[in-house]
Amino acid sequence: MTDQTRWGILEVQTRNKAIKYRRDLVARAMEHVVKLDETGITDLMIQIEAEYERKYGKKKADDKVIL
Repeated sequence: MTDQTRWGILEVQTRNKAIKYRRDLVARAMEHVVKLDETGITDLMIQIEAEYERKYGKKKADDKVIL
């Protein structure tokens, strides 16, 4: 067992909890995705791609300033 008083243990535990939380979110989402039909999954994929682009993607429209 690791010495819990060592430097950096809290950061490792926090990172591991964040990873577990993210995996649990994906697992819970997949429980609902299994219930969807083809059109539902397609719609969900479009919404996920749009959210991903909004958060992490750089669109050309983002660079333009409207006066």
